[in-house]
Amino acid sequence: MTVQHYLHPAIRNPRNFAFGGPTKQKSEAIAVQLTCSRLSIVTNSRVVLIVLIRNQRKGRGSIFTANTRLNKAPAKFRNLDYAERHGYVRGVVKDIIHDAGRGAPLAQVVFRDPYKFKQHTETFIANEGMYTGQFIYAGKKAALTVGNVLPLGSMPEGTVVSNVETKIGDRGTLGRTSGNYITIVGHNPDEGKTRIKLPSGAKKVVHSEARGMIGIVAGGGRTDKPLLKASRAKHKFAVKRNSWPKTRGVAMNPVDHPHGGGNHQHIGKASTISRYAAQGQKAGLIAARRTGLLRGTQKVKE
Repeated sequence: MTVQHYLHPAIRNPRNFAFGGPTKQKSEAIAVQLTCSRLSIVTNSRVVLIVLIRNQRKGRGSIFTANTRLNKAPAKFRNLDYAERHGYVRGVVKDIIHDAGRGAPLAQVVFRDPYKFKQHTETFIANEGMYTGQFIYAGKKAALTVGNVLPLGSMPEGTVVSNVETKIGDRGTLGRTSGNYITIVGHNPDEGKTRIKLPSGAKKVVHSEARGMIGIVAGGGRTDKPLLKASRAKHKFAVKRNSWPKTRGVAMNPVDHPHGGGNHQHIGKASTISRYAAQGQKAGLIAARRTGLLRGTQKVKE
């Protein structure tokens, strides 16, 4: 088997070699050692070193995964049961807490078990206006009040909701960050579908039985205050993930990034790249529909 078919696709680009130059097509590979950031190829005559670029290393995980050590609990709705599908259940907000790495506060809501003599504590994403001691009602027949959890089909058009389910019973996936909300655009009772408007402005169709919490997620305006200095950004991302500081590609060497190298910092070629480019080449504006500044008004597809 030849080296060209046996090794990483990046071997075909001579700029990816730290030393040794490209191997001959007929040279046989004796050993291949894959590490976190480098691929060492030991051949009969020499060693060739391939450096993986940053987005290839991120795909492997490891040090780039989220730091969840200080997280309190997953923020989800309670499990969908008979009581919520046909009536409602009542809970009380015991505490509003801070969650590391999350811009929105969390509300700890205590519900009674419908079948046994015990209580369950659920962790919800807190909405604006919620307070400790507030009664939270979850179910099809709950009232339209901030903090209550209802199916989207039970809400009128124009209702502002958060933490909306994509699928029935997934306990909330859309509109969860601080200050975000989702607007109900319309209902289709014949098909049991509801059209919603996401914070990005895009429209989406979900099942009318999917649940959502009435209100806007608390913590809005968090990004309006500038960080001003690097130490604040350091502490901000220390509890999130390893994504700061982020070195520019043009500031790297050509072995580390397709935009690296040169006597001055410049990309030197088109910043757009094909969706089907080989791994190690996909850096910049991947499969961009357009480039340049956004001008005029934006049209949203209906």
